[in-house]
Amino acid sequence: MGHAELRSIYIHPVKAFRAVGRREALVEPWGLAGDRRWMLIDDGGKVVTQRQQPHIALAVAELAPGGGLVLSAPGRDPLAVPVPEPGVTVTAEVFGAKVETAPAGPAADAWCSAFAGIDVRLVHMDDPAACRPVDPDYGRPGETVSFADGYPLLLTSLSSLDSLNSLIAEGDRAEEGPLPMSRFRPNVVVAGAPAWAEDEWERLAIGDVVFRIAKPCARCVVTTVDQATARRGKEPLRTLGRHRRFGGRLLFGQNLVPESTGVIRVGDPVAILG
Repeated sequence: MGHAELRSIYIHPVKAFRAVGRREALVEPWGLAGDRRWMLIDDGGKVVTQRQQPHIALAVAELAPGGGLVLSAPGRDPLAVPVPEPGVTVTAEVFGAKVETAPAGPAADAWCSAFAGIDVRLVHMDDPAACRPVDPDYGRPGETVSFADGYPLLLTSLSSLDSLNSLIAEGDRAEEGPLPMSRFRPNVVVAGAPAWAEDEWERLAIGDVVFRIAKPCARCVVTTVDQATARRGKEPLRTLGRHRRFGGRLLFGQNLVPESTGVIRVGDPVAILG
């Protein structure tokens, strides 16, 4: 393999809101610091994402000092949201897992509901170390995850995206391509590796931080949402279904679990350890 490096880092302070680029990030056992520690839930306590409400892709949450947020979105005045005080919790459900969360409060709920167009609540994960275990089929005892779909980090490769875009260009929905990496909502994007090489990786180091690949990432309808406009199309699922279907799953990217902690930075070398 040629020289591979970390090209981009992204966090998503509120699950399903727009990605926020970073030059560096602290890797914690459950994911990047500030990534997906907040989410929206409906009146039944279930997580709300772009699967149900694609237009929440247009909302932005910037991290504030102390762990709070500043929310912004088209047509809405910004709102500062502090980290909730310890006390009352709300049971939320994230893809079948029940999690105790801290409610952000009426002002945040009203802001998010007005933008989402449905009644939602904004909730916060106080202690990721004790909150939500990684899928035991792929995780190890004691490994936990934030409000991410299932694993602490998602890695994607620019070469693999180039290959996928070439396939899209050859298909019957060519007008939808080329797609940007934002469709796949990764945390770390690698440059310099051959297309699809990540399918064979088992462990890697980004700078000084070591990760285990838990499993490939099966993709869902969120990838069809243009993150800049919130409009839905057919790609990339149509092309993934033709070229990247494995056991009924459409794969792009790899789910990572940190084996160590530390700071990663754009430009860090990526070393394949196995």
